[in-house]
Amino acid sequence: MSDNDAKAIQRIALVIQYLGNNFYGWQRQPQHRSVQSEIETVLSSVQQRAITLYGAGRTDTGVHAAAQVAHFNATGPIPAHRWAAILNSRLPEDILVRASALVSQDWHARFSAIWRRYRYTIYTDACPNLFVQPFCWHYYQAPLDESLIQAALKPLLGKHHLAAFHRSNSGRSHSWVNVQAAECYRNGPFIHIEIQANGFLYGMVRLLVGMLVQVGIGKLTPEQFTDIWVNQQRDKVKHASPAKGLCLLRVGYPECPFLPEIWYDTQPKFILPQLTG
Repeated sequence: MSDNDAKAIQRIALVIQYLGNNFYGWQRQPQHRSVQSEIETVLSSVQQRAITLYGAGRTDTGVHAAAQVAHFNATGPIPAHRWAAILNSRLPEDILVRASALVSQDWHARFSAIWRRYRYTIYTDACPNLFVQPFCWHYYQAPLDESLIQAALKPLLGKHHLAAFHRSNSGRSHSWVNVQAAECYRNGPFIHIEIQANGFLYGMVRLLVGMLVQVGIGKLTPEQFTDIWVNQQRDKVKHASPAKGLCLLRVGYPECPFLPEIWYDTQPKFILPQLTG
């Protein structure tokens, strides 16, 4: 590649939202629909050459994203900020690009990221609701105590070996995770669990939430929950939460190329009215 060719290349970062219900995850797969392949198809069509899109994280089948971050290398005269509109005019309705920006050639959506944050939403009202169903785990079989879940989350802070929450078939060679934040809070009939870490194991959050619900209903104490992962007792982790309640909330960078309102907290929280007599 000549110096002139190198100067013509622009690295473009994207903030992407998608509804995970109809995707087999982020990563490109030969026989299934994925977010990466949908966007790459559009990019390749516009650029008239094969384009590879690099994401900050590989969400699993059925998992949503409020602010996934990705990048690709573009050539030609299109300004960086125009790529969001160009993609949105061609992408399916379950993917949306909130913004695009020019970044340096050494910036990488995955390797430049210092943390990822996920939110899991549980709907606890006994009456089903069609409008929350695609984004929540409808769990009403027993009352959930969010204070017990919060107590179980607290010991997770810090760097730990979390093999108990690591599914098989992962290409990752170790199970060390640095958990930077972990909280559980209630908003009416909705319970939200948020986890922030430098990276996540395959299936980690869904396994984690499945076992935290066992704590919330009183089948496990917070101490028993901690003992399971401290002693890497993977055989005792028998509950995984549904994918539809999980959302990649945001990704953190030392110098983020986007304004906070673009990426910081873009998954709306459901609020149901409190009826009075």
